Amino acid sequence: MFDKVELSLSSYDTAWVAMIPSPSSVQAPLFPQTLNWLLENQHKDGSWGLSHGNELLTKDSLLSTLASVLALKQWSVGEQQINKGLGYIESNIAAAADDKQLSSIGFDIIFTRLIEQAQSQDLNLPFRGNLLEKFFHKREVELQSGWGSNSEGWKAYVAYISEGFGKSQNWETAMKFQRKNGSLFNSPAATAAAYTHINNSHCLDYLVSLLDKFENAVPTVHPLDVYARLHMVDSLEKQGINRHFKDEIGSVLDYTWRLWQQKEDDIFLEPTTCALAFRLLRLHGYDVSSDALDRFSEDKFCNTLQGYLKDVESVLELHKASQIALDSNESVLEELNTWTRHFLQEFLSTSSKNNHKPPNHVDHEISFALRFPHHAYLDLILNRRSIEQYKVDQRRILKSSYSSSNLGSKEFLELGVKNFNHCQLIFREELELFKRWFMESGMEKLNFPVSKTSVVYSFLSAAATLPSPEHGEARLAWAKHGLLTSVFDNFFDVWSNEEEQINLVKLVEKWDIDVNKESCSETMKILLLVLKRTISETATQAFKVQERSVLNHLIQQWVDILRSMLKEAEWCRSKYVPSIEEYERNGTTSAAFAPIVMSAMYLVGPKLPQAIAESSEFNHLLEVLGLYGRYLNDVNGYQREKEQGKMVNSVGLRLIHESGAVNDQEEMILKKMKKKSEEKRKELLRLVVNEEGSIASIDVRDVLWKMCRTLEVIYGKDDIIHAMDVPDEVLNIKDIVLGDPIVLG
Repeated sequence: MFDKVELSLSSYDTAWVAMIPSPSSVQAPLFPQTLNWLLENQHKDGSWGLSHGNELLTKDSLLSTLASVLALKQWSVGEQQINKGLGYIESNIAAAADDKQLSSIGFDIIFTRLIEQAQSQDLNLPFRGNLLEKFFHKREVELQSGWGSNSEGWKAYVAYISEGFGKSQNWETAMKFQRKNGSLFNSPAATAAAYTHINNSHCLDYLVSLLDKFENAVPTVHPLDVYARLHMVDSLEKQGINRHFKDEIGSVLDYTWRLWQQKEDDIFLEPTTCALAFRLLRLHGYDVSSDALDRFSEDKFCNTLQGYLKDVESVLELHKASQIALDSNESVLEELNTWTRHFLQEFLSTSSKNNHKPPNHVDHEISFALRFPHHAYLDLILNRRSIEQYKVDQRRILKSSYSSSNLGSKEFLELGVKNFNHCQLIFREELELFKRWFMESGMEKLNFPVSKTSVVYSFLSAAATLPSPEHGEARLAWAKHGLLTSVFDNFFDVWSNEEEQINLVKLVEKWDIDVNKESCSETMKILLLVLKRTISETATQAFKVQERSVLNHLIQQWVDILRSMLKEAEWCRSKYVPSIEEYERNGTTSAAFAPIVMSAMYLVGPKLPQAIAESSEFNHLLEVLGLYGRYLNDVNGYQREKEQGKMVNSVGLRLIHESGAVNDQEEMILKKMKKKSEEKRKELLRLVVNEEGSIASIDVRDVLWKMCRTLEVIYGKDDIIHAMDVPDEVLNIKDIVLGDPIVLG
């Protein structure tokens, strides 16, 4: 499927190609094979076109049918087909004036142009009453509005629908939009009209190349290869089945990268393709500059065809691309994000008020993209949503409708459903193992409660974050270490005294101890036993993957975490106010992400050598993740901690150390810290995706980005971990991870 891009053939565009007279004789068609194709591809009801039987696309069928009838009439062939076509038009002509119908691009201008052409050929069209007057009035209104603006976007639009103007077209202006392949906007119909009127040899070369490829007919757009293949890659990743197509995806991206470097028209003249290419290439480690998207800034986008059409799918892809910022200085992406977000919000607002508008997959795409930017969703949530919204044999519409199996593959959908449902079965089994581990740990007997939310979310977040079936051990390690970090945080924060805290740290530092022989409380014994058992179990599993012992590294990470928690407890007891630098240095460790991500990294493979895992470069990765999580937690938990009288956090300390005579100082600092967290998130993504100079494989680095997304879900709005009741976010994740399987309709 990656080798060949399949495109449906277009009766509409083929009809325009069929109308081209031969240079040697104006009484004969230049491409007679296209006439034969039209004769052989009329539907039983007399119509032509891909939208046969789709009630909402009757306008599309009318346009294709009228164009096909005119092509046959021009060469005096197919009288029977012409009469059947006219019969279809008579039965359905009311739809052409129905605003509830979906319209193809330029319909009001092109359809009336075809009517005029029919009149010039003495073709008796079945129009009644003032219907004809209504068609011409709608065209006049659109023309007056467009010529009044005379914008570059309007000029591009006029060139794209050149067949709707014929002799009245300003061909000198239109041909400024001719592409390297000889076409106007990769449109066979517009290119055929151009060749008919000005005999441009490059237009002819383009049309000949299409018929060499498709033989007797042409599609409504060509080429579409770059976009179609990138769309396939994107679909596979969103459905969570990309691991089955690693070689194919690599080939597509390598080829796209070569085109990107050559600044090919197929990428840089199409905002949708350019944005999609930018996003996928950047996320896969290719060095693409965001400057390439400056051509689609708000003012420049308006000068494009898609800008004039207010093409929401192009804007949606540009918005997704704007989220892949690797640096806070990428002003192009920041500005792009702002205007595309406003555009999409306005689109949704208008769309919700339109009672006549049919349901559209784009509405769901927009809602998801605005609510869950690239850094703020868990993989399994995206997988399920993408599978449920995936359309097989979906009709898309330009000047006529078209479809491509590459854009809606039944095989991809079936594989996505099978994979998702298989994962759910695995998750249910793993949840039982996790529950058994929790019960055997004795944590229910602690002298303080372990919240239901923490237990539930520890496993759900791990499953939703690392959903691949082969990552079972990594999922359970993530969940166990994640729950333990929450439990130990509560122990140091509320449920222990100084002596117990110091003793606990010393015993973990010693490690080789018989816990049952130590003089300590029952709570401490439970905590020590479950921590030692979990670390040892993780190290044993990791040995099979890494072929070396990682026990000491995991122990040291936990020792560092417990020491940092002890330090924060000492600050609290002594009412010590640390400097911002001191707090953040300690806070990146006490955030306690290291053992979670490291245990997963050791288990997902490939091998992570000790020299890398314990290097300063790798520690920097963990530090950036820790600061991001710390900032995010402090900002979104600030009001809760403020009410509890706790000011030793990154917001409170700045109020203390940087306070001035400004009344809105608190709000300013919160904004500042939100920006700092965004900067750390961008830095982390840059470190994860950049291949040059990277010290670990992308599979290993990707675990850090998955943790980043998890943190956004935990702390992005409300602190889920500290919630008294199970929040909606957790319930939604539970439904996705453990709910009903997906059933194909």
